[in-house]
Amino acid sequence: MDRDFAFHNPVKVFFGRTAMENLPDMLSRYGPNVLLAYGGGSIKENGVYDQVMDCLNACGKTVTEFSGIMANPTFSKVLEGAELARKTGTDLILAVGGGSVIDCAKAVSIFAVEEGDLWTKYWLEKQEPDVQPLPVGSVVTMAGTGSELDGDAVITHEETKVKSSCNEGAFLPDFAILNPEFTYSVPRYHMVSGIFDIFSHIMEAYFSPTDADNISDDLSEALMKSLIRNTVMALENPEDYTARSNILWASSLALSGLLNPSKEEDWEVHEIQHQLAAYYNVTHGMGLAAISPAYYRTVYLYAVPRFKRFALNVWGVDPARKTDEEVALAGIDALADYIKASGMCSNLRELGVPDDRLLGEIASSCVRKRGGYHTLTRNEILQILKDSF
Repeated sequence: MDRDFAFHNPVKVFFGRTAMENLPDMLSRYGPNVLLAYGGGSIKENGVYDQVMDCLNACGKTVTEFSGIMANPTFSKVLEGAELARKTGTDLILAVGGGSVIDCAKAVSIFAVEEGDLWTKYWLEKQEPDVQPLPVGSVVTMAGTGSELDGDAVITHEETKVKSSCNEGAFLPDFAILNPEFTYSVPRYHMVSGIFDIFSHIMEAYFSPTDADNISDDLSEALMKSLIRNTVMALENPEDYTARSNILWASSLALSGLLNPSKEEDWEVHEIQHQLAAYYNVTHGMGLAAISPAYYRTVYLYAVPRFKRFALNVWGVDPARKTDEEVALAGIDALADYIKASGMCSNLRELGVPDDRLLGEIASSCVRKRGGYHTLTRNEILQILKDSF
């Protein structure tokens, strides 16, 4: 570790088959009014809704339901939730679902207590909050974003077609309930989408300076190898508890901050995907899968030793009779093969992008991050999108 850093993650996690048994104790720490945030009808179909409501009722809570949160939560949906929270005097927002629900709940937590142009203040200017948001707890039903253990909240401003994150520690949830069995009913498409989202979160830190010997990179490699192994197991049997528990915990760890010390962090793949989603409302993890190989083939020459290490340590590429560049490319090819073999989207057409007419506009709208090995130009982003199409 060649850089000083501070680490703080106060989220209390309950993990495993008995995790829900801890919800009553956590609820007892807040006032009577709970805003129950969730998406569509899946939590009612799989029984999670009933379990949560039984617990809330047994604890004497007054529940206001905030439902219909979409896969890419919008600014207008956040405003809707904030109005509900203010009207009902919400003491706790309980998010039940995946990362989109949790992200929306975290955004609601600040809009409910502060006035003004908060989109500009927190999502565009990334200012530090100067008021205390409402507390948020989560019951997680999908592995992917890891939003339950980080302070980020990704929201789409539909009028301006900008999808952005606040990335402030003040939006960390208070607690998280993680029962891997709650993820069993997630459709295969969304399961593998979530898995690649996890993989991408890890790579965003891993493929960035510094490359000095550090535990962060060792942890990242271990998590990526675990994901590869457990993806196969989960695809063979979606109710393999070992596989689903390892995937769920990898999801939480990937954005917990443990992989970030000593790393500058890239996040350009996420920025490109965010703008794809702002224009086409595509599934996040699948979008990351569709563009990642093209992105890494664009930037690998700026960090051949790092991509070689990825190929050797994560994919077990045989370096015999290969140059360092060939080994590095073989690792990216292995990533692309994993995407295809796992049923993830390997190009924008599979993702649902109908044609290439808006790719130039999307490229122009992308934020060009400076934390990776190379800061892309607008034309390089456009070429990545074309190569991914």
